[in-house]
Amino acid sequence: MLHDNVQTKLSKFMSKILRHSPEQFGLSLDPVDGSCKIADLLEVLGVQTKWSEIKVGDIEEVVARCEKQRFEINGDRIRARYGHSHDKVSYTMAVPPLVLYHGTNVQAAPLILKQGLRPMKRQYVHLSEGLHFATLAGKRRGELIILAIDTKKASQAGVVFYYAGNEVLLADAVPAEFCRVYEGEKEVRHND
Repeated sequence: MLHDNVQTKLSKFMSKILRHSPEQFGLSLDPVDGSCKIADLLEVLGVQTKWSEIKVGDIEEVVARCEKQRFEINGDRIRARYGHSHDKVSYTMAVPPLVLYHGTNVQAAPLILKQGLRPMKRQYVHLSEGLHFATLAGKRRGELIILAIDTKKASQAGVVFYYAGNEVLLADAVPAEFCRVYEGEKEVRHND
C-alpha cells in the first residue's frame, strides 16, 4: 500500500501523462476514449527513476483511492475520466438529473452568470450530480461558490450533456440563463 503523499504524487503524474501530455512520454491514447493499456502506462512509469518500482497494483490503488475519481480502469485499459488537453475525447450522451452543480469562486462567478459556463482550457465544462465533487473542484480556486444548472431548460435549448462517470457530466458550454447561485436548499437566480 502506498503512503498518502506517494499516492498523491503518483496520481498527479498519471494525470500529467493521461490527461495533458501523453505524447511527451511516447504514449499513444485511443482517439475515441482516451485510454491506453495499463501495461503501456506501467512501461512509461518504469523508465522514470522515481516510479521505476511501481506495479499494476499501485496503479489500481491510485485509481480506487482517488477522491476525485480522475481515472477509470476497464479490463486491461486505463484512462483519465475527464480534463484532457489533447485530442477531444468522446463521451456518451446522457439525460442529466434536473439540477447539476458547478464549483467556482467568488471572482469567476459574476462573469459566469453573465457569459455562461465555458470550457476555457479544457475540452468540456465539468458538472456534478451532487455537491461533493463541485465543492472539491471549486474550493481549490479560492472562496467557493456553487452554481446550480437547470438542465431541463438547458436541454430544451439544445445543450447536450455527456456522462463522464462517477457523478460527473460534461457539456460543451452552458449559457448564463441556466446558471444560478446555489445557497443550500434555496437557489437564487442571478438578475442583471
